[in-house]
Amino acid sequence: MPIRSKWQGLPTEAINPASLALDKLGPGGIIDLMMAEDRKVLLAVQRERDRIAVGADMLAKALRKGGRAIFVGAGTSGRLGVLESAEMPPTFGTEATLVQSVMAGGKGALLRDKEGAEDNYEEGARAITRLTPTRKDVVIGVSASGMTPFVRGALTRARQAGARIIFVTCDPHTELQAFVDLAIAPAVGPEIIAGSTRLKAGTATKLVLNMLTTAAMVLIGKTYGNLMIDVRTGSEKLRDRARRIVHIVSGIEIAEADKLLRRAHWNLKVALVMQKTGLSYVKAKTRLRQANDTLRDAIGEDIEPRLRALLDQHSGPLS
Repeated sequence: MPIRSKWQGLPTEAINPASLALDKLGPGGIIDLMMAEDRKVLLAVQRERDRIAVGADMLAKALRKGGRAIFVGAGTSGRLGVLESAEMPPTFGTEATLVQSVMAGGKGALLRDKEGAEDNYEEGARAITRLTPTRKDVVIGVSASGMTPFVRGALTRARQAGARIIFVTCDPHTELQAFVDLAIAPAVGPEIIAGSTRLKAGTATKLVLNMLTTAAMVLIGKTYGNLMIDVRTGSEKLRDRARRIVHIVSGIEIAEADKLLRRAHWNLKVALVMQKTGLSYVKAKTRLRQANDTLRDAIGEDIEPRLRALLDQHSGPLS
């Protein structure tokens, strides 16, 4: 009796008819083929638009109630989750514990592949247990194939703890659809190199994760218009951006913006509340807290008209 591979029928393992002669192509032909295939990625993600929006809302509500977002993955999928969690503090000023990640093989697997780590169901369960998931949290499993045992173990344990589950995969027919709260499954089709999910599947996954986290952060007040107002100011580049944002929002000169930010202990949001309301640092912090940390509500102003006026004057980019 022939042995059938459990991976054989996965779309991520299929042979792409468009790239059968891949090794006969020159550099330009390979690039043309890759670009043609990559055009399919955005369409696949677009078809998941409504599900991504539901996921972003789910994340935002969890974060507002004191929950966390926790990414779980292996290989390329795991690295994309790690990247997403690592980018949240510098971009949105979040605490490192707010958005976390778990990867098969641990930190060492970021730079060097750890063969077999993704196959360990029990270690996935142990890894998520170490983070003590609760009903407040949302755990985002990321698995291009939809089958990774490490991810399944982690999601099973997270579900037992009452956490909500989002599953991002490139297999629309994964059986996990019935197990999770929300499945987001862009059908990107077979890769130009069969099974190499760092290509279209990786690109689609990155797009989905970008949308989930960015939309959630906007919903919880981490931007004002499209300005990065919760940005950390640990480098001169970021301090310069903070000064320019104060100037853009308030109209005060850069030197005055610098003085204001120093009085606000380089908290950009608090500085803007101080400038707009005349409140002290302590009272401005209280006003923000009462407004659920949303600058628009704290100062009662819409930034869009001012930004449009500045664009009409051909104002330069922020960075």
